[in-house]
Amino acid sequence: MIAVLVKLYGFHRLDLVEDIVQDTFLSALDSWTLNELPQNPSAWLYAVAKNKIINQIKRENNYEKKIKENIGIFSLEYTVLSKMEEAKNEIEDTQLKMFFRICNPEIQDDSQVALALKTLCAFSIDDIARSFLVSKDTINKRLFRAREKIRESKMELAFPEPNLIQERTNRVLKCIYLLFNLGYYSYSNDTVLKKDLCLEAMRLTVLLTENEKTNLPNVNALLSLMCYHSSRFESRVSENGEIFTLDEQDKTKWSKDLIERGHYYLSKSISESNGEYQIQAMIAYLHTIEDSPSKWSHLLGLFDKLFEISQSPIVAMNRAYVQSKVLGEEFALKELLQIKGLENNHLYHLLLSKLYQTKDLDLAKHHLNVCIQYCPSDLERNIIKDKMKSLIDK
Repeated sequence: MIAVLVKLYGFHRLDLVEDIVQDTFLSALDSWTLNELPQNPSAWLYAVAKNKIINQIKRENNYEKKIKENIGIFSLEYTVLSKMEEAKNEIEDTQLKMFFRICNPEIQDDSQVALALKTLCAFSIDDIARSFLVSKDTINKRLFRAREKIRESKMELAFPEPNLIQERTNRVLKCIYLLFNLGYYSYSNDTVLKKDLCLEAMRLTVLLTENEKTNLPNVNALLSLMCYHSSRFESRVSENGEIFTLDEQDKTKWSKDLIERGHYYLSKSISESNGEYQIQAMIAYLHTIEDSPSKWSHLLGLFDKLFEISQSPIVAMNRAYVQSKVLGEEFALKELLQIKGLENNHLYHLLLSKLYQTKDLDLAKHHLNVCIQYCPSDLERNIIKDKMKSLIDK
C-alpha cells in the first residue's frame, strides 16, 4: 500500500502516506469488527486511504495550486480504484523502485537503511537499533534526518541511472538481508523464527534476479545464502521454541530442494572479485557437507576474508567459534575477549559461557547470567534459564 500510494501521490509525501496507511488499518479494525468484512477488502483499504490523503491535502494552504499543477494526480474526479488496480499490477516493480529511491546517496547511509527498514520492511525501532548495535534514540535521529531530506528534495520514484545501479543495489541488498535476519533471528516473545519475514526477503531478492538491470553476482549470492539458511527451518527450532545450533540439528530434516537452489544461485554468483555475500554463501555451503578438519580450516579461511571486508563484531564472534574448532578453545576465548561492541549482546555471552564450561565453571555461569540479563525475548530467556539450571547442577 505504501509503495502504490507513494507512486500516486509523490515520494515527498512518504511520511504522510506511512501515517495514513497505519490509520487506515486502524479504521479497518474498528469497522470490520462491528460490520461484515467488505466484499473486496483490498479495494476498501485503498479507497479509505485515498480519501484520507485527499482530505489531508485539502487542508494544505496551497492545495488549489497543487490541484492545478497536478490535475492528473489530485483531481477529485480521479477514479482512484481503477488506478489502484493498475498500480497493483505493477506492485513488484513499484516496491523495487521504493527500495532504490530510499537507498539513495542523497540520504546519509545510516539514515537511508533505517528508513527503508522502518517503512518497507516493518521493522520496529527496537529491531533496527538491535540490528545496528546502537540506541533507539540514535535510530530515531536517523529516521528524522532521512524524512527531512525527502521533504526538502524533489525525489522521483524511479530506478537509478545504469552506471549507478550496482552501487544502489548493494544498499538495497543490505536492507533485504537485515529483513531476512530479523525473521531468522526473531526476538519477539512468541517465536524465535518468523518464516514470513524470511520468505518476504527471498521474494524481493528473486525479483532482483528477474530484472536484467539488477541480476548481479552479489544478488545471486545473497539469494543462495538465504536458500541455505532456509533449508534448515524445520530443524532449527524445537516444539517448545528452543533454538538448535548447527551441531544439534537433525540434518535429515534439511530441505534438499532449497540446498540445491542454494548451489544453483551460488554458481551464478561467482565472479572475479567475490564480495561479502559470496563469502557468506560459501560458508553456508560448507555447513551442508560432512564435518572434517579440512572443512573447519576452510571455514576459518573464509571467516578471515569476511572479517577483512566487514570488520563486524558479529563476524568476529562467529569466527571465534570456528577458531575454537581449529585452533582450540583457549585461543578462541582470547579472541572473543578482545571484541568490542558486543558487551550487551546476549549471544556473545552465551558463546563465552559455552567455551568457559570446560575451563572455569564460575565464569561460565557468570556469562550465562549476563546472557539472560540481555536476552531480548521472554521465550529465549526462559530457554536459556533452563541451560543455567543444567549448568548449576554440574
